[in-house]
Amino acid sequence: MAKSVAIVGRPNVGKSTLFNRLAGKRLAIVDDTPGVTRDWREAPAALGDLRFRAIDTAGLDGIDADVLAARARTHTESAIADADAVIFLVDARAGLTLQDRDFARALRRQAKPVILAANKAEQGAGTLEDFSALGFGEALALSAEHGEGMAELHAALAPLVGEEESAADRAENKPLKLAIIGRPNVGKSTLVNRLLGKDRILTGAEAGTTRDAVVVPWHWRGRAVDLIDTAGLRRRPKISGKLEELSVADARKAIRFAEICVLVVDATQLFEKQDLTIGREVAEEGRALVLAINKWDLVSDRKAKLKEIAEKLETGLPQLAGIKRVTLSAKTGAGIDRLMPAVFETHEIWNRRIPTPQLNRWLAEAQDRNPPPLASGRRLRLRYMTQANIRPPTFALFASKPGKLPESYRRYLVNLLRESFDLPGVPIRMMLRKGANPYEKGGRDRA
Repeated sequence: MAKSVAIVGRPNVGKSTLFNRLAGKRLAIVDDTPGVTRDWREAPAALGDLRFRAIDTAGLDGIDADVLAARARTHTESAIADADAVIFLVDARAGLTLQDRDFARALRRQAKPVILAANKAEQGAGTLEDFSALGFGEALALSAEHGEGMAELHAALAPLVGEEESAADRAENKPLKLAIIGRPNVGKSTLVNRLLGKDRILTGAEAGTTRDAVVVPWHWRGRAVDLIDTAGLRRRPKISGKLEELSVADARKAIRFAEICVLVVDATQLFEKQDLTIGREVAEEGRALVLAINKWDLVSDRKAKLKEIAEKLETGLPQLAGIKRVTLSAKTGAGIDRLMPAVFETHEIWNRRIPTPQLNRWLAEAQDRNPPPLASGRRLRLRYMTQANIRPPTFALFASKPGKLPESYRRYLVNLLRESFDLPGVPIRMMLRKGANPYEKGGRDRA
């Protein structure tokens, strides 16, 4: 298993910029505002032939910290404790600060191998000699933004993280990518912590506590899962400020790269339009969805609440008909044990493939039950059907005049497909094609 390297330091020294460079893509939100990163997040990283897991952490102010900052500090200390090595990042332009000294004392208590690196040194800003007072030797000069000093960082990391992870190790047990999504303050981070069995994600009553989409590697009953906690998704007119825009963009990117999304809703509130909007966004991206109805322990009339949710889903989210619903309490843990089985069942449906002969027998029966309408006085001919793809289930329907097939009849076929082949909770895509049966001898697509 790859070793892990935590990137630590006071706020705004460039930790997330270095994290993104090592990960090879923009994963962490980067902004000049101090304290953007609150949760620690990790990702596979590479530097030359080295392969390891990089951990981005919140900055530790250590002075006049409020309650939220204090919780962030605790999470950063946990990240350091879990890491095999630490990159202690300081700011070459600002020089040595009291906060750097405070941080150095905290690191010495952890007794981890530490690489001291002075970031923002692309213009030879400041002197690095003062940083030797921190007790970690001479500081490496680097620029995370411009990629300078990476060879020196490689040389320092090589003895600590070992050789490249083998391809076989990387391919083994490829994790399911599971995104936890929803409106702000519905209990997403609390649910993630409950699943993990520890306070891994920063939580609180403050709206917007989660900013980055935080990926946490996890195993459930021997199955590898990348658990992704996301920022709350509000309606666009209610999004305020650049940081929230970046957080929401990060959450939407998490949806695009996930396989399954768990939409968390608050059972104590009305099932809102925004919940349905998020669900539709998941369907448009072709992802499967599981509904987690949180705070179920606070609901008095549970039968009425379930009826309300069912009615809203039927009218507002028909493209994911039959979505699995799990009532639970992230705070107490009640019902949590039903969530992951529902996730993996939905994942199997999302990956399901239906044999072509079976599909075409079904197509003939569907037309016998409800024949296609007339077009210019002639009956439309639905000639052949095959499954073109999975993830989500995608079907190609060959017809004599596909442009004349009404949307209502296409919906009839999709709904019947879902019912006949047990495909609840996943989007179904149907592509209309003109032509004869492409698999018959001499058949060809004349589109």
